[in-house]
Amino acid sequence: MNIGFIGLGIMGAPMAGHLIEAGHSLFLKSRRSVPAGLLSAGGTACDSAAEVARRADVVILMLPDTPDVAGVLFGEEGVAVGLAPGKTVVDMSSISPMETKAFAARIEALGCDYLDAPVSGGEVGARGASLSIMVGGRPEAFGRVRPLFERMGRTITHVGPSGSGQTAKVANQIIVALTIGAVAEGLLFAAKAGADPAKVREAITGGLATSRILELHGQRMIERSFDPGFRIGLHQKDLNLALEGARSLGMSLPATAVAQQLFSACVAQGGRDWDHSALVRALELMANHEVSRPAEA
Repeated sequence: MNIGFIGLGIMGAPMAGHLIEAGHSLFLKSRRSVPAGLLSAGGTACDSAAEVARRADVVILMLPDTPDVAGVLFGEEGVAVGLAPGKTVVDMSSISPMETKAFAARIEALGCDYLDAPVSGGEVGARGASLSIMVGGRPEAFGRVRPLFERMGRTITHVGPSGSGQTAKVANQIIVALTIGAVAEGLLFAAKAGADPAKVREAITGGLATSRILELHGQRMIERSFDPGFRIGLHQKDLNLALEGARSLGMSLPATAVAQQLFSACVAQGGRDWDHSALVRALELMANHEVSRPAEA
């Protein structure tokens, strides 16, 4: 299959690589230069998003935020300029569910299909082709594209009509942020009380409190390993989507608001590009103690 891939950062580059390894022809565009490894593997660099759309049957986007997707789709020499009826656009970015519905309507008016298919799993999941992929759009389009999703992810779910994938991703990001906060508070309490946080993490990993976040991010907190991963700035963007959506729905997300404030405290310390597990640093400042060591007797 001829596939276009636009957005080749920490997540996008390995995802595109898996598709090349599967034997597909990849037409590539990135804000920066296309990674040399993808070109040597057989990918083709394109000068514009429109060129990608002209040469590909399926165009995949993996971009940072809603305005980025809007610009790549509908800007000068954007994807929409190069589309022809029968092609499919797949947005795997994490963006506004409301804007996604509007983007889908504009692409479908050109005779093309549109799927929103955000992912969860971070850089580790992208490199290991083990992402969770949440998809919104027409079932027929999902069926055609599913073989591509299977090359990039392990858990692939058609959630519902356009916008449903993005809604699921926002819910995912709420849960991830609050779980990071819970792990951070638990390990910080243990360390401040004089227990070995590594041993506490080991002990509770076998019980009801276990989670991938306790397993992976709990270890990051103990080892002070905060290179991204998934940047705090990007998680803040996702929580903004959650809080804006909650306002439009007339509901409250109080714990989500607290998590956003903790991320903001990290950003104030220069941590926009820290891994989101570094939320623990905001709590550590308030406790005057680090998770990495038990308190002295």
